[in-house]
Amino acid sequence: MIDNSTVAAISTPRAAGGISVIRISGENALTVADRVFVPLSSGKKPSEMDGYTCAYGNIVSKSEILDDGIITVFRAPKSYTGEDVAEISCHGGIFITERVLRVVFENGAVPAPAGEFSKRAFLNGKMSLTQAEAVTDIISAEGRAFYRRAENVRNGALYRKIKSCSDSLVKVLGGIGAWIDYPDEDIPEVDEGNLTETLDNLLTELRKISAAYDNTRILKSGIDTVIAGKPNVGKSTLMNLLAGCEKSIVTDVPGTTRDIVEESVRLGDIVLRLSDTAGLRSSGDAVEEIGIERAQSKIKQADLIIAVFDSSASLDGDDRRLLELCCHMDGIKKIACINKSDMESRIDRAEIEGCFECIVDISAKNGTGLDELRETLYSLYLNNEGVYDDINVNERQKICLDKAIDSLSEALSAIRSGVTLDAVNVVLDDALNSLLELSGERAGEAVVNDIFSHFCVGK
Repeated sequence: MIDNSTVAAISTPRAAGGISVIRISGENALTVADRVFVPLSSGKKPSEMDGYTCAYGNIVSKSEILDDGIITVFRAPKSYTGEDVAEISCHGGIFITERVLRVVFENGAVPAPAGEFSKRAFLNGKMSLTQAEAVTDIISAEGRAFYRRAENVRNGALYRKIKSCSDSLVKVLGGIGAWIDYPDEDIPEVDEGNLTETLDNLLTELRKISAAYDNTRILKSGIDTVIAGKPNVGKSTLMNLLAGCEKSIVTDVPGTTRDIVEESVRLGDIVLRLSDTAGLRSSGDAVEEIGIERAQSKIKQADLIIAVFDSSASLDGDDRRLLELCCHMDGIKKIACINKSDMESRIDRAEIEGCFECIVDISAKNGTGLDELRETLYSLYLNNEGVYDDINVNERQKICLDKAIDSLSEALSAIRSGVTLDAVNVVLDDALNSLLELSGERAGEAVVNDIFSHFCVGK
């Protein structure tokens, strides 16, 4: 699976900037560097330099000087990839960067596929598969919480949790296997009570890890959020307040919003993919009716519903239709925003409380209540018990975890039903294979290639 070719790529963004970095990795990396870089400060060729040292010099193509810059040398195995690596820093113009890369190719390197450097780091034992995957999360992080969790995974937090579980499972399988394979030896019989307790603990741990997937998805992609309510309760004002600009038209005329207005906004570490929908009411206007139908459809597809009610008025038929709709939306988180808190309250809160996880009082007009709304979102999505809040879990890892969880659940059911331990052993082996695939200790070549194909070129 290890490619012995010497590869190169631009490791900085392909845009004008102060500097660009061309990374070369492989057994001939320093030979290639000798051909394209002439040090001026040290007098040593790159192949003569010590690891972790730099030199100033000229980047050349035969006898032509292309640019001046810095070369940094890393010697195997103490480099990112575990191979000899040379990194050439040149001026950050698009033309000169591409020209230097082309010269590197002309002198023996080949283009690095997407994710090739990180793939080599994994294959050379510099990092686990989960640590390598965390690199892409660090690069794509747009918020502190997601970055912090990605950094924890890159430092081995997820790998250690999975390794602990797989080691426990190996010990269980070893005990069962020894008892089955050597019946004539003086090996203690497997205690089913201890066995089920161990498997129950493993199941609890894996479920906590798996549950982190939802938080990861929310922090990375945001929450598909619908603002719903009857006309003139303040939906569009709330939308504009959250967006920080006038996205929705605000008037005193009911039915102003006739289609879905969308915007992404950030509240702390959480991104809301907001949709302001048409006011839900009975209407004889054909165009408004289309908007209402779209609103109802959008509500059914949402991750979160922010239902807005008017504090200054009693609930009416349109409010109650929204309440009924929300009450029947199982599996979707719902927040009631009681707007116009700056006015005398006439609303019956008791009717609302049964349908919503949380109620937040706001004044969209005055901009009050946003802090409470943000804290409510945190409590709903990021402060759940039984979930690790220090790691990211991606979709591939989630699939592996759920396979292991299903196998462990099946094994426990089999034990409690009196199934023989040799049959249980087979199911537990499936669970172990899933965990080893997750960590990369038993991941096939196709899986590894697919993972690194999603990396950017140069990483």
